[in-house]
Amino acid sequence: MSGARGSALAALRGQIERIETSDAAHHHDRVALGHPEADRVLQGGLARAAIHEVFCEGRQGTAATGFVTGLAGRVSARRPLLWVRQDFSELEAGALSMSGLAELGLDPRRVVMVRAADAEAALRTTADALACDALGAVVLELWGEARQFDLVASRKLTLAAQASGATGLLLRMAANPSPSTAETRWMLRAAHSPPGSVWSAWGAPMFDAELVRNRHGPVGRWIMEWKCDECQFSEPSAYPQPVAAAPAHRPHQAGFVGEQRRAS
Repeated sequence: MSGARGSALAALRGQIERIETSDAAHHHDRVALGHPEADRVLQGGLARAAIHEVFCEGRQGTAATGFVTGLAGRVSARRPLLWVRQDFSELEAGALSMSGLAELGLDPRRVVMVRAADAEAALRTTADALACDALGAVVLELWGEARQFDLVASRKLTLAAQASGATGLLLRMAANPSPSTAETRWMLRAAHSPPGSVWSAWGAPMFDAELVRNRHGPVGRWIMEWKCDECQFSEPSAYPQPVAAAPAHRPHQAGFVGEQRRAS
């Protein structure tokens, strides 16, 4: 029994070593996000067939969910998307809105939602899903610290993603980063949306996205705008503030106000 365990451990170590030292790790298929500076730092875009982590404070969960939705739409290449949610995450952050995903440009018909009772079940489901080459991306959403998600679990997800070509997106709310084999790690906050038109109640989705880990390049921080119609990120658009038109006969009115002030 000990011999079999030793062989299995040696095989796993060999796989891990290939992940960390193989030149192939530097040449992932990449998809451009649309933001020129972020794509430059990422050497062309976000790597497919890899794991990416997005962290946020609990109160920033809505912004982080929107950001992950955008990433998933970009990397899935119109293939099915599996979204795994821990039950506790839904209790804290609420259920995902399919109409909301549609407004962001992600076709809800391509999204399969899976609810897991706990972090262990969510990790197991995600590993199985990442091994399926029919999926474009798998989102794993966990709330809080998850001791089950350690370096070994992260390596298993990376191995599965590399083997199938699917991309793993880990949405971690109210959690602290820990060692992992993720290709990138992001810290997400909401950014102020510029004012929309008089016919629009909402401004464009804006994200304060900080790339705090990049396995094969530098890091950075950007304000990124999500273009719902084009389904891509971009640099913030220039929205001039509306300026009130000068009232008619202003010199006459100004003089009249001055006279009133002197009279008072």
